[in-house]
Amino acid sequence: MTYLLLIFGFALLIFGANYFVEGSSKIAGYLNISPLLIGLTIVAFGTGSPEATVSILAALNGTADLALGNVVGSNIFNITLVVGITAMISPLAVESETIRKEIPFTLLASFALFIFIADTVITEAATNVITRSEGLMLLLIFSVFMYYIFEIARKDRTARKEEKTSTENPLWAKQIFFTILGLAAIIFGGDLVVRNSTAIAISLGMSETLVGLTIVALGTSLPELVTSVIAALKKQGEIAIGNIVGSNIFNILFVLGIASTITPLGVDSKIFLDVTVMIILTIILLVFSRTRYKVGKIEGFILVAAYVLYTIYIIIRN
Repeated sequence: MTYLLLIFGFALLIFGANYFVEGSSKIAGYLNISPLLIGLTIVAFGTGSPEATVSILAALNGTADLALGNVVGSNIFNITLVVGITAMISPLAVESETIRKEIPFTLLASFALFIFIADTVITEAATNVITRSEGLMLLLIFSVFMYYIFEIARKDRTARKEEKTSTENPLWAKQIFFTILGLAAIIFGGDLVVRNSTAIAISLGMSETLVGLTIVALGTSLPELVTSVIAALKKQGEIAIGNIVGSNIFNILFVLGIASTITPLGVDSKIFLDVTVMIILTIILLVFSRTRYKVGKIEGFILVAAYVLYTIYIIIRN
């Protein structure tokens, strides 16, 4: 029954994220916002909402390792498997703004996380903890990022030609309904995933960190994978890359910021290597993106292979 509830929880997460993204993306489209900005904000936050729900609920339930492992695992999954599979289907064009600002901002967030979990090294503390004050700092950095995005959106909207779009009340009501329905499914599904994945971890002798890095990270990142693949098939590469970069920024700054503000998150020493891997992969993504301003099929294959090797390693490590 636990396994069935876990699968049902994942299904709700995917179902909810799909409707949330569809509804919120169309609302953003009515407001005449560019595809890249939609990917960085509405779509990224929509597909990142399962991670937010799972990690926040995990923090409330006292399973900090699951909360942190979910975020780090999801980010590694996004950079490797999501970017890799999407690029193998259709090479991902990357805008210069993304290369110069958004991906480096992801790198900055990753380094900030690494510093916040290294208490024993930096302050010679007895344990490593992401404190409430550090959580507030993450949220402050996130607010700076949002200010930057809103400024870009304002300038972009001014520069773009106004297009007349039908925005009748029934259409708005429909998309708002889809958005609320999706959010409700995400919250309920996230609760099922946290409770049942923790129970399975205990029964199999797996650590919460491993469960967060693998099962939960995979499940909560499926919306990013589905959304990016569909965007690539529709030749909307801007939405695909924006979704991935935006989701990773959202995961570190907002999700961990909220979770650690609610309750300080104890850090498993094993997670240091995983955060290091996340930073290295972000640098690799930046390098690949600078190659002819796109992530090609060969680079995509390399990223997928990197995820397979990483997954084998963390399973053996457990």
